[in-house]
Amino acid sequence: MNNMFTPQGDPQTWMAQFADPNAWQSMLQTPQLDTRPFTATVKEFGATIDPSVLAKLQGDYMQEMSNLWQQMLSAKAPVIADKRFTSPEWQSNPLFAFNAAAYLLNARFLMAMADAVEAAPRAKQKIRFAVQQMVDAMSPANFLVTNPEAQQKIVETKGESLAKGIAHMLEDMQKGRISQTDESAFEVGKNVATSEGAVVFENALFQLIQYKPLTKSVFERPLLLVPPCINKYYILDLQPENSLVRHAVEQGHTVFLVSWVNPDASLGNRTWDDYILEGVVKAINVVQEISGQEQINALGFCVGGTLLSTALALLYARGENPVSSLTLLTTFLDFSDPGVIEVFIDEAQVSLREQQLGKGGLMPGRDFASAFSSLRPNDLVWNYVKANYLKGENPPPFDLLYWNADSTNLPGPMFCWYLRNLYLENRLRTPGKVSVAGEKIDLSKIDAPTFIYGSREDHIVPWTAAYESVKLLNPKKRERNRFVLGASGHIAGVINPPAKKKRSYWSADQAFDSAEEWLGKATETPGSWWPEWTGFLAENAGEQVPAPKKFGNANYKPIEPAPGRYVKVKADTK
Repeated sequence: MNNMFTPQGDPQTWMAQFADPNAWQSMLQTPQLDTRPFTATVKEFGATIDPSVLAKLQGDYMQEMSNLWQQMLSAKAPVIADKRFTSPEWQSNPLFAFNAAAYLLNARFLMAMADAVEAAPRAKQKIRFAVQQMVDAMSPANFLVTNPEAQQKIVETKGESLAKGIAHMLEDMQKGRISQTDESAFEVGKNVATSEGAVVFENALFQLIQYKPLTKSVFERPLLLVPPCINKYYILDLQPENSLVRHAVEQGHTVFLVSWVNPDASLGNRTWDDYILEGVVKAINVVQEISGQEQINALGFCVGGTLLSTALALLYARGENPVSSLTLLTTFLDFSDPGVIEVFIDEAQVSLREQQLGKGGLMPGRDFASAFSSLRPNDLVWNYVKANYLKGENPPPFDLLYWNADSTNLPGPMFCWYLRNLYLENRLRTPGKVSVAGEKIDLSKIDAPTFIYGSREDHIVPWTAAYESVKLLNPKKRERNRFVLGASGHIAGVINPPAKKKRSYWSADQAFDSAEEWLGKATETPGSWWPEWTGFLAENAGEQVPAPKKFGNANYKPIEPAPGRYVKVKADTK
């Protein structure tokens, strides 16, 4: 099952840095702490740790372990706040409680050692990530022999939970991934991606969906949504009550959406330029033709925002003025701080991908899913190992996790260009440093009011990195840029409909030179940020006109009902 938990194909993946994983297990699950595996890891990265700092950490550790032993000898169960060990079974037996407490102490000490390492920032980040991965993997909650909850479940069910757990594990081995939800509870077009519409254009890379109006009149300028090509589009249209698509339609906008293809081998030679020209630029042009408007509103989400911004910079460089407003949701334009994803990106790993895929082939969707899960392993990996396999529980239905498991491949050349030029070399932020379709890309040429959104707890696009777009767009008219910060993470922060009355967001009347300065001046407002965005959109959407009665026009006739064929294609996960 190891291939389900780790990124595949990288020459220096974090798992390879450990001399003996069994030694780590022993170290984390017994009070006899042996730091040799940690030392081996540090040496692999050419790093050091100050002996005086290590000595102090060891002294603190021995004191805490002595206190823990005293509690054990007096039959007093230690207090454990970690959610992995809060069930009564962990407290009912002092031995299990002590085992959990000793593990947590050892884990804290190892992470403190990782923080104390003296190394270059990128190497230190990799060391910390590597240690965190192994610490999380070796939790006693993850093993049947050390998990009293799972053992009690076996007794209560007379072995049925164990049989179910083994069956779940075998099924997931066939899938090549851990099941996070009951996938049989959902079907695209039936109970997710259900907003009414029609496909009005398609080519090899995408289908363009036009959605049915829900108001008698609409704004004259339509709205084009460009979702990430790394995932399926229906994160923006999960259920009617949490659909950004439906919300925009209800506000009186004629909404178009790009549904990216899930590439197969026949598209394995497609490039970044193809995704710009045959993807985003073509979508903009079709929306312009159908609506009869020279300018439209456009929104890009995550890498969809990066693609959209690149396409707009290209069009503005050619003298076109295609948008009346731009919205970017959790989007990188400046990749100076890519967050924890940086552990997967260095010259060696990018070069290997280029050797494997740079001239053709597919970057499998399962590799993306594996890498992203490793960023939050306790929530996205070990939580399900414990529930599905050790306790034999069926994962509950959850639309967002169903979407998360619906992987998408990428063409190798496109993916490799993206990795090197943007993530590794950060060339997009510098005017003229990168060329696309024969044009030098300069983001400052985009001349449109811009709404930029970041999520405060985003581990994929740190909100401070999203804020950097404020400086790159409209540099001489920065007052045209509006930044809004939402609570929660990369997905949950974005998908936050007003009716739920959940979370909060921060906003300020002006932009500042730094994200921290902006946050110091920002005001927190309870609830969803969506009304702020739709207010911005309405200001740039033009006059009200009668809602269109038909999809498309004479040149672009409906091809099939939404959600279309492309979104239903599954990636090969074998």
